[in-house]
Amino acid sequence: MKNLLRTIALTLVLAVPQAYAGMVGVQPQDTEREHVKSLLERPELAAQLEKMGVNATDAQARVDAMTPEEVAQLAGRLDQLAAGGALSNQDLLLVIILLLLLIIIL
Repeated sequence: MKNLLRTIALTLVLAVPQAYAGMVGVQPQDTEREHVKSLLERPELAAQLEKMGVNATDAQARVDAMTPEEVAQLAGRLDQLAAGGALSNQDLLLVIILLLLLIIIL
């Protein structure tokens, strides 16, 4: 009888699932979102957005409202542009149009 109770107790102990704790890493879309928002803080882009009638704080609020997929797509496009402030007029216009479309859609 004791052996039967020990076997049942051992079976119950081994059958209970165990929980494991671990560190939760930073999600990539958060860093991409911060990258896009840092670009919106640039004075040149803020001035262009103001010329187009878009407030820079409104644009940042729209970036916050974007889905992770949209942020990744926009960040990927921005990373493909020329570095060092050597954006052509077409590239800058494309970025502004994308931001305006996102503002209108959302």
